Amino acid sequence: MPSDPASARQGREPEERVDWLSLSPFLLHAMLIQFILSLTRVTTSYRVIELDLPLVWYGLISSGYALLPIFLAVPLGRYIDRGNDARAIWIGSGLLVAAGLGFCFVATSAVPILLLTVLSGIGHLFLMAGHQIYSVRCAGPIGREAVFGNYMVALAMGQMCGSLTISWMAQGQVVPPTSMLFVLAFLIAAAAFALSFAIRPEVISLTDFAPPPVSGVAEILRVPGLAVVLLASVVTVSAIDLLIAYLPLLAVERNITAGQVGILLTIRAMATIAARIFHSRALRLLGRASATLVSMLAGAVGFWILAAPVPVELMYAGMVMLGMGMGLAVTLCLSNVVDVAPVHARGMAMTLRLTGNRIGQFIVPFGAGVVASSTGAGGILFIIGLSVAASGLAVRTAYIRR
Repeated sequence: MPSDPASARQGREPEERVDWLSLSPFLLHAMLIQFILSLTRVTTSYRVIELDLPLVWYGLISSGYALLPIFLAVPLGRYIDRGNDARAIWIGSGLLVAAGLGFCFVATSAVPILLLTVLSGIGHLFLMAGHQIYSVRCAGPIGREAVFGNYMVALAMGQMCGSLTISWMAQGQVVPPTSMLFVLAFLIAAAAFALSFAIRPEVISLTDFAPPPVSGVAEILRVPGLAVVLLASVVTVSAIDLLIAYLPLLAVERNITAGQVGILLTIRAMATIAARIFHSRALRLLGRASATLVSMLAGAVGFWILAAPVPVELMYAGMVMLGMGMGLAVTLCLSNVVDVAPVHARGMAMTLRLTGNRIGQFIVPFGAGVVASSTGAGGILFIIGLSVAASGLAVRTAYIRR
């Protein structure tokens, strides 16, 4: 970890490459958290199908994941900027345990599912904000892109584990055993909570501590290029969220089994891992602006292939392109925020990123639920592809103008 926290807080960053001793338990924790979330989100969609709820509940439940976190993000960012990234991870891990317990016992109707999804969303906010700033703390500028790449690979591995688990437990059924999946997610959440205490707070002596200057939201958003980068993050995260929410519905519409859905999601996760391994190389080869554009265009094409009435074999190919493109794009959006934001306000910038993501996850799924009522899941995926492509073009333009 950085040896001179005071200098880092005042805008001068340390030069260490990567602190692997701090990074290793953190990466395992990040993988377990993503395992839990990938299990819970997909299983929640299948539980909604089991309960035969109206289509609008898909949008409401997905939006609920974002509702309360919208109001918590800014104070959370200031809390983390005071050196509380590890504590935010502890809190988020505990909230996922509580939500997991609820999914095991009371997720039998629409309202409890919605409330538990809100609780999961709050836990996820604490975890992602804490994780992202902790990953910055594990390296200086020289090794930061490698840390981001490893962090995002860990997330993709968690997604892959979740997808493989759903596929394995489905055993050819259209709807997997949701109760068993919820119990498994709870057990993994308990293990992740125990592991979270291996992620230690930054040690800051009172003589070295220099309080960071307080930046308002408006001041941060006026930083050149930051608003566009944050918007691109909203689009990419909302796109992945909607894919996870609506792929089960698309599968039911096309008579695709839950096992095949698990394979599709596994393919996406594997392609994402492959892309993120080469994150640093892509940056060196193409530069930030072009790498962001190329990755988001590839992701858009993947969404369009899935939206088309094509055989499952072509959907596999589309998921490869989507996984590689969006996997790299999400990593770049995270890296771009750190690149553009002031050093003393990175916690605020990251939580603004998450706030934007949550607003997108609140508004977009609700609108998607309305659109899906008339177009089906395929129409939603086509619109997502358009928004991803447009965001890639906007980021490239913003970087050229900086």
